[in-house]
Amino acid sequence: MKYLKTFELIEAVVRAGSIRKAAEDTNLTASALNRRIQNFEQEFGWPIFERLPRGMRLNPAGELLMQHIGLQRTDLARVQSQVADLSGQRRGHVSIACSQALLPYFIPEQIAIYRAEHPGVSFSVNIRDRAQAEEDLASFSSDLALVFEPVHLVNFEVLYTLPQPVHAVFRNDSVLASKTELRLRDCLTHPLVLPATAYGVRSLLDTAAALKGQTLAPILETESFDLIRHYVTRENAVGFQIPIGLSTAEQNSIAHLPLSERDIPVGRLLLGQMKGRTLPVASSKFGQQLVAALAKLAKQ
Repeated sequence: MKYLKTFELIEAVVRAGSIRKAAEDTNLTASALNRRIQNFEQEFGWPIFERLPRGMRLNPAGELLMQHIGLQRTDLARVQSQVADLSGQRRGHVSIACSQALLPYFIPEQIAIYRAEHPGVSFSVNIRDRAQAEEDLASFSSDLALVFEPVHLVNFEVLYTLPQPVHAVFRNDSVLASKTELRLRDCLTHPLVLPATAYGVRSLLDTAAALKGQTLAPILETESFDLIRHYVTRENAVGFQIPIGLSTAEQNSIAHLPLSERDIPVGRLLLGQMKGRTLPVASSKFGQQLVAALAKLAKQ
């Protein structure tokens, strides 16, 4: 490795045919470049150039050396490629446990961005509720977890927290769409489509209703957030989700508004890993990308 720069200077002299021209090309003085070449020849044990009246030309020893330089550069590139593969920068596997709310937009976009730069990295996306996501980390089934309102957080090392208010989802022609402040009681006059009890959105809704002495009676309860979004277009119903999983730009038939914080506090979407674990490089780098993406969302 220490000779790489000297090899580059030797190649410059070969291309230029003279010390003076090569010195101009490499931003050195002619005397400094000549000294570097002479020092190398002394260490090498043989002269590598014929000094001619009008320039310099490789001798047989120099030609053999140039072959060696080419082979060494090829071998170095191969080793650097192998190291990149071992480090996970180009190859590797990332496993992430996440809520369904992340599946329509956020996670696909982030995986595509990462693979555009590292196409050799593959992914597993494991759909988990908030308790299962923490279990996945503890069992090393997933490297990262992105989950709304985790349950325990005992072995959960938080990498980033994104505030997420609970949004009501309804048809865009619903009377709710005109509300300047949407209260939970406004939603309870409509048929309710609720996520299953294992999910953080449901936990916040149940707690808020209980504090007001109310009971949620869904016409439809499901583990599928896709079903929630689609069903509200079939009936004048109200579903609930967090905004990271919603996009009115792509779903012209629905609208959504945040529930008043007077009724339901803002929840937390947490990105985390198993506490104390050193992640594979590919997973660590993807985690860093997710932190940056979530931080950008927080500023919007």
